[in-house]
Amino acid sequence: MFLFQWLRGITALLLYLVNIVVWCVPVILLAFIKVIPLKFHLPLVNKMIGMCADSWVWVNIQIQCFIHPTKIQVSNLPQLSMSDWYLIICNHKSGVDILLLQSLFYKKIPLLRFFLKQQLIWVPLMGIAWWALDFPFMRRYSRSFIEKHPHLKGKDLAATQKACEKFQHLPVSIVNFVEGTRYSRNKHNSQSSPFKHLLKPKAGGIAFTLSAMQQKLNKVLNVTIHYPQSEPTLWDYLCGKLDAIIIDVKLETVDDLNQRSYFDNPNDREIFQQWLNQRWEEKDEWLDSHS
Repeated sequence: MFLFQWLRGITALLLYLVNIVVWCVPVILLAFIKVIPLKFHLPLVNKMIGMCADSWVWVNIQIQCFIHPTKIQVSNLPQLSMSDWYLIICNHKSGVDILLLQSLFYKKIPLLRFFLKQQLIWVPLMGIAWWALDFPFMRRYSRSFIEKHPHLKGKDLAATQKACEKFQHLPVSIVNFVEGTRYSRNKHNSQSSPFKHLLKPKAGGIAFTLSAMQQKLNKVLNVTIHYPQSEPTLWDYLCGKLDAIIIDVKLETVDDLNQRSYFDNPNDREIFQQWLNQRWEEKDEWLDSHS
C-alpha cells in the first residue's frame, strides 16, 4: 500500500512538473514578443498567452481526475460569470488549496491571479510567465520603512494601481489568503488565535487589493476548505491519502468597503477588520460542524 501511494505521488508530481514546463515555454516565448514596443499585436499575444494558461489549468484538472481518488464535495456554488470581477478570500491550510481553487472555478470566472511581491519576478521561468499573464507585482513598504522615508508614503499603492490599470476593462479574479500563511497548530498556538480552526485574518491585504483595483472588484467569493486531516500536505494529496475534501462557497458584495479608506481612516480600518472577523467566525463555526 505504501509503495503504491509513493509511486502515485511521484507520478503525479512528475506530471504536474512536465505540465508547467510544457506551457511555460510558449508563454515565455510570447512574453518576449509582448515587450516589442508596438500595440497592434498585444490583443493577439495576450489571447495566446491566456490560451496557454487555460490549457495548463485544464491539464492540471485532468491529472487530478485520473491520479487522485479524492472526493471533492462543493456546497453553495453560486451562478458565476467570466465577464465579472471577483475577489476570492479563502482559509489557507495546504499547498493543495490553489489546485482546488483552479479546478473549482475553471471557466466559471476569469483566470485566477495573485498579487505577487516584486522580488518574485526573478523566479526562474515562473517570474516571466507570471509577468506575461499580467499577475500584478506589488511593492509593499513596511511601517518602519515609511517612518524613515515619509516621502514614499502611498507610493507602493500608487505603483500597484498603475500596474492594475489594465484590469479596469479586463475582468479578473484575485485570490487573497488573508491569514498570510498556511495554517499549522504551532502557528495557531503562537498567535493565540481566537478561532478554533483558523489563524487570525488580516484586513490590510484585502484593503490594499480593493484600493489597487480602484473599486472595480465588487464581488467576493468567500471560500472555506475543509480537509479530513488536520494538517494535510501537498504530498499527501499527490499520494492519494486524502479521502474527501469539502468546500463551501458564498458570494458577497463589498460595495460598502470600496467606499472606505483603510489606510487613512482609523474608523474605516476597524470596519474592515470587523467585516473580516465576522466572516472568519462564520468559517470557524462551519469548519467545527464538519470536524
